[in-house]
Amino acid sequence: MNDENTNLTVGEILRNARTMGRRKREIGTIAKQLCIGEEFLEALENGDYKKIPEIVYVLGFARNYAMELGLDPDEIVNKVKDELGIEAENDTPVTIEDLAERDKTAEYKAKLQEIVRVSIDYVRRHWLWFAIGAGVLVLAMLIVIIFGGSNNVAPDAPVAATAPVVAAAPVVEEPVYNIPVRERFGKENMAKSHVIIQAVEDSYVGVEDAKGKVIFGRSLVAGDVFYVPNGNGYKAKFGNAGGVDIWVDGELAPKVGANKTSKKDVSLNPDSLMKKSK
Repeated sequence: MNDENTNLTVGEILRNARTMGRRKREIGTIAKQLCIGEEFLEALENGDYKKIPEIVYVLGFARNYAMELGLDPDEIVNKVKDELGIEAENDTPVTIEDLAERDKTAEYKAKLQEIVRVSIDYVRRHWLWFAIGAGVLVLAMLIVIIFGGSNNVAPDAPVAATAPVVAAAPVVEEPVYNIPVRERFGKENMAKSHVIIQAVEDSYVGVEDAKGKVIFGRSLVAGDVFYVPNGNGYKAKFGNAGGVDIWVDGELAPKVGANKTSKKDVSLNPDSLMKKSK
């Protein structure tokens, strides 16, 4: 191959040989003589090898085209291999998909290089603002470290999670009953109940809330205890008023009625119970 063709691509060499030699010919004429599609010869001259179905056809068409144009076919074929990245002594086929992937990779690299170039150029033109922003960020971090870590906590000491402080409900101690407790009712109110009813004799006990709804009603056996919910408005009905003890905050309240007599609409308000005379 002439030295002047050393830096030319295969396509440029083929096009020059066809258009600048002593026998200038149209590509369509050569295509008919070689029985090769005109679009394939154009692909060779444009270096667009993806348009030729298989690499074996690329090399075969290049060889025949070079011979028709009076060029060294071996040198043209080897140069095609160089452009396709095929070792000269290795005829390993390269598919069209390989060529497409290679072009796509090159396109991605070119786009990435362009993005990097534009980014570097932008930073160079606005370096002062970037420097100020970095300085502000560093200053903010120092402030957080200095003032946020001023609790004198050892670096390696585990920091306990701070739970919201909830005031514990006061626990009402049970009174010293006059007779042993047999069974407890309303135990859900046990820890907070200020009014406790204990049957010292068998007696019916019914309790209503402020709306007249019965929340408890049953015959209690001597020793049974009922814990009245906290709040005003509760009223009681007793089948044997003298057969129950009513305790208010651990203190025995006056009897609400005589033994073996019924009593209804008895206010269970702690103040009302303690004001009753014996």
